[in-house]
Amino acid sequence: MSTVKGLITKCVGGLYTVESPDGIYECKARGIFRNRGISPCVGDSVTLADGVIAEIGERKNHLIRPPLSNLDLLVFVVSTVSPAPNYLILDKFIAIAEYKGITPAVVITKNDLADGSEILNIYRSIGIEAIEVDYSREETIARVRELLKGKISAFTGNSGAGKSTLLNAVDPKLNIQTAEISRKLGRGRHTTRTAELYKLEGGGYIADTPGFSTFETNKYDIIRKEELAGCFREFGEYVGDCRFRDCSHTKEKGCAVLEAVHDGKITEIRHASYCAMYEEASQLKEWELK
Repeated sequence: MSTVKGLITKCVGGLYTVESPDGIYECKARGIFRNRGISPCVGDSVTLADGVIAEIGERKNHLIRPPLSNLDLLVFVVSTVSPAPNYLILDKFIAIAEYKGITPAVVITKNDLADGSEILNIYRSIGIEAIEVDYSREETIARVRELLKGKISAFTGNSGAGKSTLLNAVDPKLNIQTAEISRKLGRGRHTTRTAELYKLEGGGYIADTPGFSTFETNKYDIIRKEELAGCFREFGEYVGDCRFRDCSHTKEKGCAVLEAVHDGKITEIRHASYCAMYEEASQLKEWELK
């Protein structure tokens, strides 16, 4: 029996594209995975036996939807206008990345149409890489290119924010389809239908993922309310100083996080996102957490 190790770069209708050192394979997976309640997905390291996926390597992380695994970096593409930035959606994505142990980064587009400095300052202040892109300045594209080098990364963000346009600027050979903003809906058409890894000329892989207009955290993963504060990195130095051990950091007297918000050490925008997510997590039923 001949075996080959490789990386799943695409999945369409149960047919997997696997890239290996000795070539590209299109294959199916053994039915045994279905019995185990697991499916191969883009980003998996796999072993092929006689042209069929026989083993899936251990995953360091996994997103439920879109199904992606083993990501090093999750890049959130946010535009200054059309669509306007939605901090709650952005912070939900960042929380998922933190929860999964994936490095988050923010890339700001359409800076020629509106000022993106507020977005830049919010996320840089908490140690998240944030880059303003200006297509007339190659050095800004080069910064994104360097950020992606050697990693398995994914771009995500609101429809119409310019993910595919940015990817084509980073690596013109990709030639990913783009579409204009729908005037009626005020958002981009969903030109990206499935998750797929593209090999970057400078090294590494990038997944272009379907855009979104709304976001439910539990479609990506479920974060319990008591775990949520740990997904907001700027809360870390304060949570241990709250008066109550079970502090929710939303309204309690003696909450060190609230004091930090009041003192301007934590931004009100990020804390508002946390409170909205905490309320959503509080509404989850026990069966949804299993």
